[in-house]
Amino acid sequence: MHKYFQPVIISLILINGLIIVSETYFAGNSVLLALDLIIVWIFALEVILKLVGYGLKGYFSDRWNIFDFIIVVASLIFYATPFVSILRLIRVLRLIRLIPAIPALRKIIDSLMKSLPALTGILGLSFLIFSIYAIIGTTFFSEVLPYEFFGSFHTALFTLLQVVTFESWASQVARPIINEVPWAWAYFVSFIIIGALVILNLVVAVILSYLGQDDEHEREKQMERLLRENSEVKRDIQEIKQILLDSHHKTNDLEQENNLKQ
Repeated sequence: MHKYFQPVIISLILINGLIIVSETYFAGNSVLLALDLIIVWIFALEVILKLVGYGLKGYFSDRWNIFDFIIVVASLIFYATPFVSILRLIRVLRLIRLIPAIPALRKIIDSLMKSLPALTGILGLSFLIFSIYAIIGTTFFSEVLPYEFFGSFHTALFTLLQVVTFESWASQVARPIINEVPWAWAYFVSFIIIGALVILNLVVAVILSYLGQDDEHEREKQMERLLRENSEVKRDIQEIKQILLDSHHKTNDLEQENNLKQ
């Protein structure tokens, strides 16, 4: 929990990324390999420190800690094996450790994971729209362009994916078809409006709503804490007021007794 602990780990992850990039230019360099191994053992020490600090239950209750543990352990295991390709993949996956290390990234990924059920519905709607347009495309345009565009259902789906990503869709797909089938403009325009604009905005809206929910949840927690503190302060003030009133009454009673005695 030291303020310098997390920045040091983030710096090591970034250095690890630079080492991996450097190895694409200097393959098999002994210095880079030695630095990479040192960083792996530092990551292993980090895991051990967290296990000691949080305890087994506290450490493994966080799924990001589980991810870190798997990556570090796999890195150590595959260093002594001939599976070079798997080791390279694991080394690249170490860069993903930046996500739990940086709160802003972690918040985005957590919100994305929470939005998956809602995104599943949008994915189903997208597949339905793509299927309808793919069937229309294979029905009317299969003989206009070569087979790889609208010759079959699966090729039509891939062509529609190209259209919806705006990758050379006008010059390569839409214009040749419109030259042969003039009404085809309605097909492409409607698909782009529905597929690219509406569906994409739905996905963005869902993710933003979950991001907003986290902010709202934090605000509610802060408000609850402030209300609780406010009520405690009010109770303390009431108690102090009561003590002062009791003290005042006692003082008055003593003064009256003294007056009666005199």
